[in-house]
Amino acid sequence: MRIDRYIAQNRVIDLESTDFKGALSELLNVFDLSKDRKLTKKGLLKDLLDREKQMTTYLGSGVCLPHARVPMKRNYMIAVGRCPNGLSYDGQTEYQGIRYVFLLLASENARSYLYSLASLARVFQDDSHMERLAAAESLPDFRRELKSVFGGDGVKPRRRHDRFNNLILKEAAKIAKGANCTSILVFGDTFGGGVEVGRVFKGFKTVLIAHGTSDSVTERDDIDAILPIRSFSNHRFSQLRSAVLIGLTRGIFSNTERLCCVGGLPQSNQFDSITVVDVEREFQTMLMQKSDMLPAGVKAEVVERVLAIATELAVEGREGHPVGSLFVLGNSDEIIEYTKPLILNPFYGYKDEDRNILNPFMDETVKELSSIDGAFIIRGDGVLISAGSLIHAPDYIHNLPSGLGSRHAAAASITQVEDCLCVVVSGSTGQVTLFRRGEMLPLIEKTLVRNS
Repeated sequence: MRIDRYIAQNRVIDLESTDFKGALSELLNVFDLSKDRKLTKKGLLKDLLDREKQMTTYLGSGVCLPHARVPMKRNYMIAVGRCPNGLSYDGQTEYQGIRYVFLLLASENARSYLYSLASLARVFQDDSHMERLAAAESLPDFRRELKSVFGGDGVKPRRRHDRFNNLILKEAAKIAKGANCTSILVFGDTFGGGVEVGRVFKGFKTVLIAHGTSDSVTERDDIDAILPIRSFSNHRFSQLRSAVLIGLTRGIFSNTERLCCVGGLPQSNQFDSITVVDVEREFQTMLMQKSDMLPAGVKAEVVERVLAIATELAVEGREGHPVGSLFVLGNSDEIIEYTKPLILNPFYGYKDEDRNILNPFMDETVKELSSIDGAFIIRGDGVLISAGSLIHAPDYIHNLPSGLGSRHAAAASITQVEDCLCVVVSGSTGQVTLFRRGEMLPLIEKTLVRNS
């Protein structure tokens, strides 16, 4: 979804209200509700406030994202308000830090609703984007920056680095041709505002790996696909392995391809490395049976979100303390037969939409529950079935390295007995490991940094 197409200039305003209810009322006033008879401002305001009481829509970084699915003809309506002094709401202190309110109304028939929420949240997690919005003093400037951020206008590399970077890109093209590579991967976070690869990579599939980029970047002539990643290891190879895995699950790469990768230190504005990866050799433990990377019914977007949350848990822990976690993705009806509840199911009784891991407002809930022993059971479409579940699958023979605990053993076992995928966060080392068909693939090394 192109978010910028739904951000009309007259729906971006400076808020006069100092309380959250008043801010929502102002934003609703900019919508023309006459085309949808079932919609009223009073009813919408009540629905939005009721949702806020159940679960805050504050995302952090000064951004609040109230949203609702409503019976309307249009797929989406978005209104944006600035409030430089924050808002008050029922004594909740986090609302005092709100600087921007993004109000999203989605049709009940909108198929990409959760993906749209995730796209918005991804942009807000990018510090460079938020700095651009904060630097806009006047309302017209803010409107232009907002359109630019969601429209994917990037900042070109600094001129003093252009000559060297162009040399690296040209050499990468030569190496890719000589090594019979089919795709070239570019780590876009090397540059603060993105990178232009021009037409250097003509004849190759060009894939941009980046943190927090907007959807529209995929529409650039020089980019064939984008792999958004929220958190990175400071080990280059870990970054690359995670990106290639996501590319495999999305079907961007095949297991027979050879890839050329160009990267540099984040925000350094300078490329410094070229790497060639043979996908089948790198992922041979996962692909030795030529099986699909994804279990039946598991969406690639769900795997991406789980990996992002797992990486952030490995980086941040919880309240300053390291935590270990186990995520099991697949056919929940079959997986649940091999589990026992350790606690009352915290997700029982909630709507699928409200307990879907693709919903960005579930991030904090999942992280909070990660400190509880047991596994998260996640349906292929992202719905969280349970937390605190003990895996008691048959103890199949596995060759796990010494030092790995019960979570890794449970992941190895359940992925052998069922067609599922597991992601394990080690509480002792911070390593993130993928399990498929009993085989393990370390993705993130124990030394980590957050790129957000």
